[in-house]
Amino acid sequence: MSEPGTPTLDQLRVFLAVVETGSFAAAGRRIHRAVSVISYGIANLETQLGLSLFEREGTRRPVLTQAGHAVLAEARSVSRGIETLRAKVKGLSQGLEAEVNLVVDVMLPAEWLARVLRAFANQYPTVALRLHVEALGAVNALVIDRRAEIGISGPLATEAIELDSRAVGSVPLVPVAAPDHPLARAATLSPGAARDHVQLVLTDRSPLTEGRDFSVLSPRTWRLADLGAKHALLREGIGWGNMPLPMIAADLASGALKRLEMPDHPGGTFRLSGIWRHDNPPGPAASWLLEQFPACADEQACQAHSIGF
Repeated sequence: MSEPGTPTLDQLRVFLAVVETGSFAAAGRRIHRAVSVISYGIANLETQLGLSLFEREGTRRPVLTQAGHAVLAEARSVSRGIETLRAKVKGLSQGLEAEVNLVVDVMLPAEWLARVLRAFANQYPTVALRLHVEALGAVNALVIDRRAEIGISGPLATEAIELDSRAVGSVPLVPVAAPDHPLARAATLSPGAARDHVQLVLTDRSPLTEGRDFSVLSPRTWRLADLGAKHALLREGIGWGNMPLPMIAADLASGALKRLEMPDHPGGTFRLSGIWRHDNPPGPAASWLLEQFPACADEQACQAHSIGF
């Protein structure tokens, strides 16, 4: 049995036009070809593949054979691939990035990120995205080292001379513990009470902030590189710690965690900034992406205020 030939893109275009319009004549009108040319193109395609794509008997309209149905799926896949390629090439010729590398701070609420990235996928379907999630100085480090073009960084954004930044919003941080933790059971907390208990602290995986502590009150600490692990340990009552309010709102509502009313540490605000190297300004897609976070942050802030946060 001989190997099937390789159909041309034009042959596949003719085939798809016949299937989608329902007749050779309508296909000819769609792609501006004579009916004889359409018929000739289909015959050549069948010869190339060694298959009958349409029934030849008992029907006046083109009806796909079983083999024709199988080929149709692949022809559509090839057609979509070509359309995507054309769109990407067009974008590149206009200065659009082929890929955007984004790094975000772990404190960025997942709901914000998901909403922005869903909009990005709709706005720039041909631009690939590579997402990194880091903490503290590791966000800055990825952008400084050019492993990411843009980032959403915490308060350290303005410390690196290599970076430019713009404010994109903020996240409330609150001290919490499990309801059976001694700090949570106390009727009132005196200043300094937290120093007698283990504090769970998020650490940096980069050397940019090595040796520096942020909002650490207790000399007894467990240091974690993962915010999800910190969340889980807090729920288990192993220690107390500061957490972004959006991440633990459901825990506060259900009673799985309790907000600590600490007179010397009521919480704070974790400010977020979009960052990029000043010698590598973001392209059209990356710029659009950065512009979406402030609007999302404002909307979330309004929602939080309306439910008493």
